[in-house]
Amino acid sequence: MMRCALKGGGCVTSWSGDRRSPAAAVNPCGVRMPTGGGGCCSGLRSRAADLAGLEMATMRGGVGGLFRSSPRYGRLQATASVDPEDIPLEKVQVKSSGHVLPYVGVACLGAILFGYHLGVVNGALEHLAKDLGIAENAVLQGWVVSTSLAGATIGSFTGGSLADKFGRTRTFILDAVPLALGAFLSATAQDIRAMIIGRLLAGIGIGISSALVPLYISEISPTEIRGTLGTVNQLFICIGILAALLAGLPLAGNPAWWRTMFGVAVVPSILLAVGMAFSPESPRWLFQQGKVTQAESAVKRLYGKEKVTEVMYDLRASGQSSSEPEAGWFDLFSNRYWKVVSVGAALFLFQQLAGINAVVYYSTSVFRSAGIASDVAASALVGAANVFGTMIASSLMDKQGRKSLLITSFSGMGASMLLLALSFTWKALAPYSGTLAVVGTVL
Repeated sequence: MMRCALKGGGCVTSWSGDRRSPAAAVNPCGVRMPTGGGGCCSGLRSRAADLAGLEMATMRGGVGGLFRSSPRYGRLQATASVDPEDIPLEKVQVKSSGHVLPYVGVACLGAILFGYHLGVVNGALEHLAKDLGIAENAVLQGWVVSTSLAGATIGSFTGGSLADKFGRTRTFILDAVPLALGAFLSATAQDIRAMIIGRLLAGIGIGISSALVPLYISEISPTEIRGTLGTVNQLFICIGILAALLAGLPLAGNPAWWRTMFGVAVVPSILLAVGMAFSPESPRWLFQQGKVTQAESAVKRLYGKEKVTEVMYDLRASGQSSSEPEAGWFDLFSNRYWKVVSVGAALFLFQQLAGINAVVYYSTSVFRSAGIASDVAASALVGAANVFGTMIASSLMDKQGRKSLLITSFSGMGASMLLLALSFTWKALAPYSGTLAVVGTVL
């Protein structure tokens, strides 16, 4: 504790306390003292002069104390003590979703095409098999169905690397080529080889889309609605499946309609390419490539000029924080990651093994076997149920949690497949096989 003593003529004759600097220290009275000890006076001073000086110093200290005790001083002092680059920016509250949504809609054309190419073969398989001369060959029919999945496997492995090398929008434009060409070859195929090539190209296109659409949407979405927009990819895949099933309704009166069903997919493929030609590139990708000026222009188009400073600050901060090297393929099987990777891979594997692909590809054939007259319409009902279920899951995801929804959905798929199997194998249920088949596939 600092103490000072006044005697006689107002001189400070004793001083004790900490030394604030090598040059001088200030005592509680406000008088600057030498650090070597002793008094402040080397000669005689008048009491009035000393008291006046002491009073002025105290007043100065009082004003300074009032200033230092204010909240503004605290903020200024805290600001002065750090690097200006480290000061977080105030968030500018500007609604930018209106700028982003059109570009999200363009990207979702890729998701719609993904679902459409999956579901288009459902109603068309019987009719194209007759036209191509493979009506009695179940193996070749299986090739028509599964070739697109083989292409999707290739596309999904290459989509991410293409997007990193050429950019998101340019990869979308490149992706439109196999999507459109595959649809055209499938629609005009005169033999099974042309059909398989067309399905393979379409599969490569939807495989690239499966990696590219969610990536682009997540990178251009504002933080406040990123979670919501993250679910639209799956929703539009289901909408694409529903569109393919609805497109098969005219088949009952026009068996050659299957060619139109495949050819229709050329239109959204062209729209995807044209739309992406006018869409902004991902600001994150541009920033990672060192194209800061172009990144700022993209941010301005997506969110408005008010958000440029904030978003660019976030990009710089995220770039500085990602100091760890990227994990390679072999790192996924290290002790650090293998448990998480195993759980994630198992979820995707069991999702496919749960029977959803049998419903997407063969529901029309299943309903026809069950004796349902309007088999294509029943398949469209299944597609509508798929869209409805996706919307429900999206709305409940944050409230109920991912784990509980996964348990519920897997249990429901298991029960529906069991019901579907019993409707065809248990003789006691034979009179109700049609109804049970619809209920099982809808569930």
